[in-house]
Amino acid sequence: MLASVFIAVVSLALFWMAAFTLWWQMHAWRTPEVLASTRFSSPDGGEHVSFSLLLPARHEQAVLDHTIRRLLESSHTDFEIIVIVGHDDPDTTEVARRAEARDPRVRVVVDTHGKKNKPKAMNTALPHCRGEVVGVFDAEDQVHPELLAHVDHAFRTTGADVVQGGVQLINFHSSWYSLRNCLEYFFWFRSRLHLHAQKGFIPLGGNTVFVRTDVLREADGWDPDCLAEDCDLGVRLSSTGKKVVVAYDSDMVTKEETPGSLMSLLKQRTRWNQGFLQVYRKKDWKQLPGFGQRLLARYTLMTPYLQAISGVIIPLNVAVALFLDVPVGIAFITFLPAVTAFVTFVFELVGLHDFGKQYGLRVRFVHYLKLVVGGPFYQVLLAGAAVRAVWREQRGRDDWELTSHVGAHLTDTGADTGTVPATGAVTLPVTGTVPAADAVTLPVTGAVPATGADPGEAAATEAAAASRGSREDVPA
Repeated sequence: MLASVFIAVVSLALFWMAAFTLWWQMHAWRTPEVLASTRFSSPDGGEHVSFSLLLPARHEQAVLDHTIRRLLESSHTDFEIIVIVGHDDPDTTEVARRAEARDPRVRVVVDTHGKKNKPKAMNTALPHCRGEVVGVFDAEDQVHPELLAHVDHAFRTTGADVVQGGVQLINFHSSWYSLRNCLEYFFWFRSRLHLHAQKGFIPLGGNTVFVRTDVLREADGWDPDCLAEDCDLGVRLSSTGKKVVVAYDSDMVTKEETPGSLMSLLKQRTRWNQGFLQVYRKKDWKQLPGFGQRLLARYTLMTPYLQAISGVIIPLNVAVALFLDVPVGIAFITFLPAVTAFVTFVFELVGLHDFGKQYGLRVRFVHYLKLVVGGPFYQVLLAGAAVRAVWREQRGRDDWELTSHVGAHLTDTGADTGTVPATGAVTLPVTGTVPAADAVTLPVTGAVPATGADPGEAAATEAAAASRGSREDVPA
Protein backbone atom coordinates (compact mmCIF):
# COMPACT_ATOMS: atom_id res chain seq x y z
CA MET A 1 0.00 0.00 0.00
CA LEU A 2 2.81 2.38 0.94
CA ALA A 3 4.57 1.65 -2.35
CA SER A 4 1.38 2.37 -4.29
CA VAL A 5 0.92 5.73 -2.57
CA PHE A 6 4.56 6.65 -3.24
CA ILE A 7 4.24 5.74 -6.92
CA ALA A 8 1.02 7.75 -7.25
CA VAL A 9 2.55 10.83 -5.60
CA VAL A 10 5.66 10.70 -7.79
CA SER A 11 3.60 10.23 -10.94
CA LEU A 12 1.33 13.16 -10.13
CA ALA A 13 4.33 15.33 -9.35
CA LEU A 14 5.94 14.46 -12.69
CA PHE A 15 2.64 15.13 -14.46
CA TRP A 16 2.24 18.61 -12.98
CA MET A 17 5.89 19.50 -13.53
CA ALA A 18 5.60 18.56 -17.21
CA ALA A 19 2.27 20.39 -17.54
CA PHE A 20 3.65 23.63 -16.06
CA THR A 21 6.78 23.43 -18.21
CA LEU A 22 4.67 22.95 -21.34
CA TRP A 23 2.40 25.88 -20.41
CA TRP A 24 5.39 28.17 -19.90
CA GLN A 25 6.89 26.98 -23.16
CA MET A 26 3.71 27.99 -25.00
CA HIS A 27 3.74 31.52 -23.52
CA ALA A 28 4.46 33.46 -26.73
CA TRP A 29 1.72 31.70 -28.71
CA ARG A 30 -1.15 32.20 -26.26
CA THR A 31 -2.58 35.18 -28.16
CA PRO A 32 -1.59 37.11 -31.29
CA GLU A 33 -1.00 40.16 -29.08
CA VAL A 34 1.49 38.31 -26.88
CA LEU A 35 3.30 37.00 -29.96
CA ALA A 36 3.54 40.49 -31.45
CA SER A 37 4.88 41.92 -28.19
CA THR A 38 7.87 39.57 -28.22
CA ARG A 39 9.43 41.21 -31.29
CA PHE A 40 11.75 44.19 -31.61
CA SER A 41 10.00 47.44 -32.46
CA SER A 42 11.24 49.23 -35.58
CA PRO A 43 14.12 51.67 -35.04
CA ASP A 44 13.35 55.38 -35.49
CA GLY A 45 16.64 56.13 -37.22
CA GLY A 46 18.26 57.77 -34.19
CA GLU A 47 21.43 56.55 -32.53
CA HIS A 48 22.14 57.51 -28.95
CA VAL A 49 23.80 54.41 -27.47
CA SER A 50 27.41 53.36 -27.99
CA PHE A 51 28.41 49.70 -27.79
CA SER A 52 31.41 47.70 -26.65
CA LEU A 53 31.00 44.24 -28.15
CA LEU A 54 32.90 41.50 -26.33
CA LEU A 55 34.01 38.51 -28.37
CA PRO A 56 35.69 35.89 -26.18
CA ALA A 57 37.50 33.37 -28.38
CA ARG A 58 39.46 30.30 -27.36
CA HIS A 59 40.69 27.87 -30.03
CA GLU A 60 38.22 29.52 -32.42
CA GLN A 61 40.57 30.32 -35.31
CA ALA A 62 38.28 28.48 -37.74
CA VAL A 63 35.28 30.78 -37.24
CA LEU A 64 36.49 33.96 -35.55
CA ASP A 65 37.36 35.99 -38.65
CA HIS A 66 33.92 35.46 -40.17
CA THR A 67 32.22 36.64 -36.98
CA ILE A 68 34.36 39.79 -36.75
CA ARG A 69 33.59 40.66 -40.38
CA ARG A 70 29.87 40.19 -39.82
CA LEU A 71 29.94 42.48 -36.78
CA LEU A 72 31.85 45.13 -38.74
CA GLU A 73 29.02 45.14 -41.30
CA SER A 74 26.66 46.56 -38.68
CA SER A 75 24.61 49.56 -39.81
CA HIS A 76 25.14 51.18 -36.39
CA THR A 77 27.96 53.71 -36.39
CA ASP A 78 29.08 53.79 -32.76
CA PHE A 79 30.57 50.51 -31.63
CA GLU A 80 33.85 48.79 -30.90
CA ILE A 81 34.72 45.10 -30.97
CA ILE A 82 36.94 43.73 -28.21
CA VAL A 83 38.28 40.27 -29.02
CA ILE A 84 39.52 38.41 -25.95
CA VAL A 85 42.13 35.73 -26.59
CA GLY A 86 44.25 33.57 -24.32
CA HIS A 87 47.98 34.14 -23.98
CA ASP A 88 48.45 30.43 -24.75
CA ASP A 89 46.31 30.38 -27.92
CA PRO A 90 48.56 31.66 -30.75
CA ASP A 91 46.33 30.52 -33.63
CA THR A 92 43.26 32.44 -32.44
CA THR A 93 45.45 35.40 -31.47
CA GLU A 94 46.87 35.57 -34.99
CA VAL A 95 43.37 35.79 -36.49
CA ALA A 96 42.37 38.47 -33.98
CA ARG A 97 45.51 40.54 -34.57
CA ARG A 98 44.94 40.50 -38.34
CA ALA A 99 41.42 41.84 -37.78
CA GLU A 100 42.77 44.50 -35.42
CA ALA A 101 45.27 45.63 -38.07
CA ARG A 102 42.52 45.86 -40.71
CA ASP A 103 40.02 47.97 -38.78
CA PRO A 104 40.49 50.44 -35.90
CA ARG A 105 37.13 49.43 -34.42
CA VAL A 106 38.66 46.07 -33.46
CA ARG A 107 40.84 45.76 -30.36
CA VAL A 108 42.46 42.67 -28.87
CA VAL A 109 42.69 42.01 -25.14
CA VAL A 110 44.81 39.12 -23.85
CA ASP A 111 43.59 36.97 -20.98
CA THR A 112 46.57 35.80 -18.93
CA HIS A 113 44.73 33.73 -16.31
CA GLY A 114 46.26 30.33 -15.74
CA LYS A 115 42.87 28.64 -15.56
CA LYS A 116 40.76 30.10 -18.32
CA ASN A 117 37.03 30.34 -18.87
CA LYS A 118 34.55 32.70 -20.49
CA PRO A 119 33.63 34.87 -17.45
CA LYS A 120 37.30 35.45 -16.60
CA ALA A 121 37.96 36.49 -20.18
CA MET A 122 35.07 38.95 -20.19
CA ASN A 123 36.05 40.39 -16.82
CA THR A 124 39.53 40.96 -18.24
CA ALA A 125 38.00 43.04 -21.04
CA LEU A 126 35.44 44.95 -18.94
CA PRO A 127 37.85 47.74 -17.81
CA HIS A 128 38.70 48.37 -21.49
CA CYS A 129 35.08 48.95 -22.54
CA ARG A 130 34.38 52.52 -23.72
CA GLY A 131 30.76 52.09 -24.81
CA GLU A 132 27.65 52.86 -22.77
CA VAL A 133 26.41 49.30 -23.34
CA VAL A 134 28.39 46.06 -23.26
CA GLY A 135 27.24 43.36 -25.66
CA VAL A 136 28.39 39.73 -25.65
CA PHE A 137 28.73 37.46 -28.66
CA ASP A 138 30.28 34.05 -29.20
CA ALA A 139 33.12 33.51 -31.64
CA GLU A 140 31.01 31.52 -34.11
CA ASP A 141 28.02 33.89 -34.19
CA GLN A 142 26.39 35.11 -37.38
CA VAL A 143 25.05 38.54 -36.38
CA HIS A 144 22.52 40.55 -38.37
CA PRO A 145 23.80 43.98 -39.54
CA GLU A 146 20.65 45.73 -38.20
CA LEU A 147 20.72 44.15 -34.75
CA LEU A 148 22.56 46.96 -32.95
CA ALA A 149 20.15 49.58 -34.34
CA HIS A 150 17.22 47.59 -32.96
CA VAL A 151 18.91 47.10 -29.58
CA ASP A 152 19.76 50.83 -29.43
CA HIS A 153 16.09 51.65 -30.03
CA ALA A 154 14.99 49.14 -27.37
CA PHE A 155 17.23 50.72 -24.74
CA ARG A 156 16.01 54.23 -25.53
CA THR A 157 12.29 53.45 -25.70
CA THR A 158 11.94 51.02 -22.79
CA GLY A 159 14.41 52.34 -20.23
CA ALA A 160 15.89 48.86 -19.98
CA ASP A 161 19.02 48.02 -18.05
CA VAL A 162 19.43 44.82 -20.05
CA VAL A 163 18.28 43.78 -23.52
CA GLN A 164 18.35 40.10 -24.40
CA GLY A 165 18.19 39.38 -28.11
CA GLY A 166 17.35 36.10 -29.79
CA VAL A 167 19.81 33.29 -30.46
CA GLN A 168 18.93 30.48 -32.81
CA LEU A 169 20.70 27.26 -33.75
CA ILE A 170 20.17 26.80 -37.47
CA ASN A 171 21.69 23.52 -38.74
CA PHE A 172 18.60 21.53 -37.78
CA HIS A 173 19.20 18.68 -40.21
CA SER A 174 22.85 18.03 -39.43
CA SER A 175 21.88 15.11 -37.17
CA TRP A 176 18.90 13.64 -35.34
CA TYR A 177 19.82 15.44 -32.11
CA SER A 178 20.54 18.80 -33.81
CA LEU A 179 16.87 18.87 -34.84
CA ARG A 180 15.76 18.81 -31.21
CA ASN A 181 18.58 21.11 -30.10
CA CYS A 182 17.46 23.76 -32.61
CA LEU A 183 13.87 23.44 -31.46
CA GLU A 184 14.90 23.84 -27.82
CA TYR A 185 16.53 27.17 -28.62
CA PHE A 186 13.47 28.19 -30.64
CA PHE A 187 11.11 27.61 -27.71
CA TRP A 188 13.48 29.06 -25.09
CA PHE A 189 14.33 32.36 -26.82
CA ARG A 190 11.08 32.68 -28.77
CA SER A 191 8.82 32.10 -25.81
CA ARG A 192 9.97 31.11 -22.36
CA LEU A 193 12.53 33.89 -21.77
CA HIS A 194 9.75 36.40 -22.41
CA LEU A 195 7.76 34.77 -19.61
CA HIS A 196 10.74 35.05 -17.27
CA ALA A 197 11.23 38.72 -18.12
CA GLN A 198 7.54 39.38 -17.50
CA LYS A 199 7.75 37.70 -14.08
CA GLY A 200 10.86 39.67 -13.09
CA PHE A 201 13.21 36.70 -12.87
CA ILE A 202 15.37 35.77 -15.85
CA PRO A 203 18.41 33.55 -16.38
CA LEU A 204 20.04 35.47 -19.23
CA GLY A 205 21.37 33.84 -22.37
CA GLY A 206 25.09 33.53 -23.00
CA ASN A 207 25.26 35.85 -25.98
CA THR A 208 23.37 38.55 -27.87
CA VAL A 209 22.85 40.01 -24.42
CA PHE A 210 23.42 43.73 -23.83
CA VAL A 211 23.93 45.34 -20.41
CA ARG A 212 24.45 48.99 -19.56
CA THR A 213 28.14 49.33 -18.71
CA ASP A 214 27.59 51.11 -15.40
CA VAL A 215 25.10 48.43 -14.31
CA LEU A 216 27.55 45.69 -15.24
CA ARG A 217 30.42 47.33 -13.38
CA GLU A 218 28.21 47.94 -10.36
CA ALA A 219 27.51 44.19 -10.34
CA ASP A 220 31.27 43.46 -10.52
CA GLY A 221 30.90 41.84 -13.91
CA TRP A 222 30.56 38.10 -14.24
CA ASP A 223 31.18 35.46 -11.57
CA PRO A 224 34.56 34.01 -12.62
CA ASP A 225 33.88 30.65 -10.97
CA CYS A 226 30.37 30.02 -12.31
CA LEU A 227 29.84 27.58 -15.17
CA ALA A 228 26.68 29.45 -16.20
CA GLU A 229 27.87 33.04 -15.81
CA ASP A 230 25.03 34.28 -18.02
CA CYS A 231 22.35 32.72 -15.81
CA ASP A 232 24.12 34.00 -12.70
CA LEU A 233 24.29 37.58 -14.01
CA GLY A 234 20.60 37.50 -14.90
CA VAL A 235 19.64 36.22 -11.46
CA ARG A 236 21.75 38.85 -9.67
CA LEU A 237 20.38 41.69 -11.78
CA SER A 238 16.81 40.42 -11.39
CA SER A 239 17.32 40.26 -7.62
CA THR A 240 18.30 43.93 -7.53
CA GLY A 241 15.30 45.01 -9.60
CA LYS A 242 17.04 45.76 -12.90
CA LYS A 243 14.73 45.95 -15.91
CA VAL A 244 15.30 43.26 -18.53
CA VAL A 245 13.70 43.43 -21.97
CA VAL A 246 13.65 40.35 -24.20
CA ALA A 247 13.06 40.58 -27.95
CA TYR A 248 12.98 37.82 -30.53
CA ASP A 249 12.69 38.53 -34.23
CA SER A 250 13.57 35.83 -36.74
CA ASP A 251 15.20 38.45 -38.96
CA MET A 252 17.40 39.72 -36.12
CA VAL A 253 18.44 36.54 -34.32
CA THR A 254 22.07 35.61 -33.91
CA LYS A 255 22.61 32.32 -35.70
CA GLU A 256 24.75 29.55 -34.25
CA GLU A 257 25.52 25.88 -34.75
CA THR A 258 24.66 22.85 -32.63
CA PRO A 259 27.47 20.90 -30.94
CA GLY A 260 29.23 18.68 -33.45
CA SER A 261 28.84 15.39 -31.56
CA LEU A 262 26.71 13.77 -28.89
CA MET A 263 29.64 13.92 -26.46
CA SER A 264 30.02 17.66 -27.10
CA LEU A 265 26.30 18.15 -26.48
CA LEU A 266 26.48 16.06 -23.30
CA LYS A 267 29.41 18.12 -21.98
CA GLN A 268 27.76 21.42 -22.92
CA ARG A 269 24.49 20.48 -21.24
CA THR A 270 26.37 19.18 -18.20
CA ARG A 271 28.14 22.53 -17.85
CA TRP A 272 24.88 24.48 -18.12
CA ASN A 273 23.12 22.22 -15.62
CA GLN A 274 25.98 22.43 -13.14
CA GLY A 275 26.04 26.20 -13.58
CA PHE A 276 22.33 26.37 -12.69
CA LEU A 277 23.02 24.32 -9.57
CA GLN A 278 25.85 26.69 -8.61
CA VAL A 279 23.53 29.68 -9.00
CA TYR A 280 20.86 27.92 -6.92
CA ARG A 281 23.35 27.29 -4.13
CA LYS A 282 24.54 30.93 -4.16
CA LYS A 283 21.00 31.93 -3.08
CA ASP A 284 20.98 35.37 -4.72
CA TRP A 285 17.51 34.47 -5.98
CA LYS A 286 16.22 34.60 -2.41
CA GLN A 287 16.50 38.41 -2.62
CA LEU A 288 13.69 38.51 -5.19
CA PRO A 289 10.81 40.50 -3.66
CA GLY A 290 7.86 38.33 -4.70
CA PHE A 291 6.98 34.84 -3.48
CA GLY A 292 5.99 33.83 -7.03
CA GLN A 293 9.36 35.07 -8.34
CA ARG A 294 11.24 33.04 -5.75
CA LEU A 295 9.14 29.98 -6.52
CA LEU A 296 9.84 30.32 -10.25
CA ALA A 297 13.54 30.84 -9.52
CA ARG A 298 13.72 27.79 -7.27
CA TYR A 299 11.99 25.60 -9.84
CA THR A 300 14.08 26.89 -12.76
CA LEU A 301 17.44 26.59 -11.01
CA MET A 302 16.59 23.17 -9.56
CA THR A 303 15.66 21.79 -12.98
CA PRO A 304 18.89 19.73 -13.22
CA TYR A 305 18.01 17.96 -9.97
CA LEU A 306 14.49 17.32 -11.23
CA GLN A 307 15.76 16.03 -14.59
CA ALA A 308 18.22 13.72 -12.88
CA ILE A 309 15.53 12.32 -10.58
CA SER A 310 13.08 11.98 -13.47
CA GLY A 311 15.64 10.03 -15.47
CA VAL A 312 15.63 7.41 -12.72
CA ILE A 313 12.00 7.56 -11.59
CA ILE A 314 10.17 7.45 -14.94
CA PRO A 315 11.60 4.08 -16.12
CA LEU A 316 11.00 2.71 -12.61
CA ASN A 317 7.39 3.88 -12.66
CA VAL A 318 6.77 2.28 -16.05
CA ALA A 319 8.31 -0.99 -14.87
CA VAL A 320 6.17 -0.96 -11.72
CA ALA A 321 3.00 -0.31 -13.69
CA LEU A 322 3.76 -3.10 -16.14
CA PHE A 323 5.23 -5.82 -13.98
CA LEU A 324 4.07 -5.37 -10.39
CA ASP A 325 0.66 -6.12 -8.99
CA VAL A 326 -0.68 -2.66 -8.16
CA PRO A 327 -4.28 -1.39 -8.17
CA VAL A 328 -5.59 -0.43 -11.59
CA GLY A 329 -6.08 3.17 -10.49
CA ILE A 330 -2.45 3.47 -9.41
CA ALA A 331 -1.25 1.90 -12.65
CA PHE A 332 -3.33 4.43 -14.58
CA ILE A 333 -1.83 7.32 -12.61
CA THR A 334 1.70 6.17 -13.48
CA PHE A 335 0.89 6.82 -17.13
CA LEU A 336 -0.31 10.40 -16.56
CA PRO A 337 3.13 11.84 -17.45
CA ALA A 338 2.70 10.15 -20.83
CA VAL A 339 -0.32 12.39 -21.47
CA THR A 340 1.77 15.54 -21.14
CA ALA A 341 4.50 13.86 -23.19
CA PHE A 342 2.01 13.28 -26.03
CA VAL A 343 0.73 16.86 -25.90
CA THR A 344 4.34 18.09 -25.87
CA PHE A 345 5.10 16.02 -28.98
CA VAL A 346 2.16 17.58 -30.79
CA PHE A 347 3.29 21.07 -29.75
CA GLU A 348 6.83 20.29 -30.93
CA LEU A 349 5.56 19.17 -34.33
CA VAL A 350 3.67 22.44 -34.73
CA GLY A 351 6.72 24.33 -33.45
CA LEU A 352 8.98 22.65 -36.01
CA HIS A 353 6.63 23.72 -38.79
CA ASP A 354 6.66 27.30 -37.47
CA PHE A 355 10.46 27.22 -37.12
CA GLY A 356 10.87 26.16 -40.75
CA LYS A 357 8.37 28.77 -41.93
CA GLN A 358 10.04 31.63 -40.05
CA TYR A 359 13.53 30.81 -41.32
CA GLY A 360 12.61 29.69 -44.82
CA LEU A 361 13.92 26.18 -44.15
CA ARG A 362 12.52 23.14 -45.89
CA VAL A 363 11.13 20.82 -43.22
CA ARG A 364 10.38 17.41 -44.71
CA PHE A 365 8.38 14.46 -43.43
CA VAL A 366 11.56 12.69 -42.34
CA HIS A 367 12.35 15.59 -40.00
CA TYR A 368 8.98 15.28 -38.27
CA LEU A 369 9.60 11.54 -37.99
CA LYS A 370 13.06 12.10 -36.49
CA LEU A 371 11.58 14.58 -34.05
CA VAL A 372 9.11 12.02 -32.69
CA VAL A 373 11.36 8.95 -32.79
CA GLY A 374 14.34 10.81 -31.36
CA GLY A 375 12.35 12.31 -28.47
CA PRO A 376 12.86 9.52 -25.91
CA PHE A 377 16.56 9.19 -26.77
CA TYR A 378 17.06 12.93 -26.43
CA GLN A 379 15.39 12.87 -23.02
CA VAL A 380 17.77 10.09 -21.97
CA LEU A 381 20.69 12.29 -23.05
CA LEU A 382 19.33 15.26 -21.07
CA ALA A 383 18.77 13.08 -18.02
CA GLY A 384 22.31 11.73 -18.36
CA ALA A 385 23.71 15.26 -18.54
CA ALA A 386 21.70 16.22 -15.45
CA VAL A 387 22.94 13.20 -13.50
CA ARG A 388 26.50 13.99 -14.57
CA ALA A 389 26.08 17.64 -13.50
CA VAL A 390 24.78 16.66 -10.07
CA TRP A 391 27.66 14.21 -9.66
CA ARG A 392 30.26 16.80 -10.67
CA GLU A 393 28.75 19.42 -8.37
CA GLN A 394 28.74 17.03 -5.41
CA ARG A 395 32.36 16.08 -6.15
CA GLY A 396 33.41 19.73 -6.39
CA ARG A 397 34.54 19.46 -10.01
CA ASP A 398 34.13 22.81 -11.74
CA ASP A 399 36.53 22.67 -14.68
CA TRP A 400 35.22 24.37 -17.80
CA GLU A 401 34.46 21.96 -20.67
CA LEU A 402 34.71 24.07 -23.80
CA THR A 403 32.34 23.44 -26.72
CA SER A 404 34.24 23.41 -30.01
CA HIS A 405 32.83 25.11 -33.13
CA VAL A 406 33.45 24.32 -36.77
CA GLY A 407 31.03 26.63 -38.57
CA ALA A 408 28.31 24.10 -39.39
CA HIS A 409 25.89 27.02 -39.79
CA LEU A 410 28.27 28.81 -42.18
CA THR A 411 29.92 26.25 -44.43
CA ASP A 412 28.55 25.74 -47.94
CA THR A 413 28.30 22.08 -48.97
CA GLY A 414 26.16 22.26 -52.08
CA ALA A 415 23.40 24.20 -53.82
CA ASP A 416 20.02 23.90 -55.41
CA THR A 417 18.73 27.46 -55.15
CA GLY A 418 20.21 30.82 -54.24
CA THR A 419 19.54 34.49 -53.80
CA VAL A 420 21.79 37.48 -53.42
CA PRO A 421 21.08 39.74 -50.41
CA ALA A 422 23.05 42.76 -49.23
CA THR A 423 26.28 43.93 -50.83
CA GLY A 424 29.25 41.86 -49.74
CA ALA A 425 27.29 38.69 -49.01
CA VAL A 426 25.75 35.85 -50.95
CA THR A 427 23.12 33.37 -49.78
CA LEU A 428 24.00 29.81 -50.65
CA PRO A 429 21.61 26.90 -50.02
CA VAL A 430 23.14 23.91 -48.33
CA THR A 431 22.85 20.22 -49.08
CA GLY A 432 25.13 17.24 -48.57
CA THR A 433 26.07 14.85 -45.80
CA VAL A 434 26.48 17.57 -43.18
CA PRO A 435 23.85 20.18 -44.13
CA ALA A 436 23.70 23.40 -42.20
CA ALA A 437 20.42 24.89 -43.44
CA ASP A 438 18.44 25.27 -46.62
CA ALA A 439 20.19 28.62 -46.99
CA VAL A 440 22.97 30.36 -45.13
CA THR A 441 24.58 33.73 -45.64
CA LEU A 442 28.29 33.67 -46.38
CA PRO A 443 30.59 36.60 -47.05
CA VAL A 444 31.66 37.05 -50.64
CA THR A 445 35.21 35.72 -51.00
CA GLY A 446 37.48 34.45 -53.74
CA ALA A 447 35.05 31.62 -54.52
CA VAL A 448 32.52 34.22 -55.67
CA PRO A 449 34.66 37.10 -56.99
CA ALA A 450 33.88 40.50 -55.58
CA THR A 451 35.68 43.82 -55.65
CA GLY A 452 37.97 44.16 -52.64
CA ALA A 453 37.37 40.59 -51.41
CA ASP A 454 39.92 39.54 -48.79
CA PRO A 455 41.45 36.08 -49.20
CA GLY A 456 41.75 35.84 -45.42
CA GLU A 457 37.98 35.36 -45.15
CA ALA A 458 38.01 32.56 -47.70
CA ALA A 459 40.78 30.92 -45.70
CA ALA A 460 38.67 31.13 -42.56
CA THR A 461 35.73 29.44 -44.30
CA GLU A 462 38.01 26.73 -45.69
CA ALA A 463 39.52 26.22 -42.25
CA ALA A 464 36.05 25.78 -40.80
CA ALA A 465 35.26 23.10 -43.34
CA ALA A 466 38.61 21.39 -42.87
CA SER A 467 38.30 21.29 -39.10
CA ARG A 468 34.80 19.78 -39.10
CA GLY A 469 34.75 16.64 -37.03
CA SER A 470 38.43 16.90 -36.12
CA ARG A 471 38.18 18.71 -32.79
CA GLU A 472 37.00 17.61 -29.37
CA ASP A 473 35.80 19.51 -26.35
CA VAL A 474 38.75 20.21 -24.09
CA PRO A 475 38.92 21.81 -20.66
CA ALA A 476 39.91 25.46 -20.90
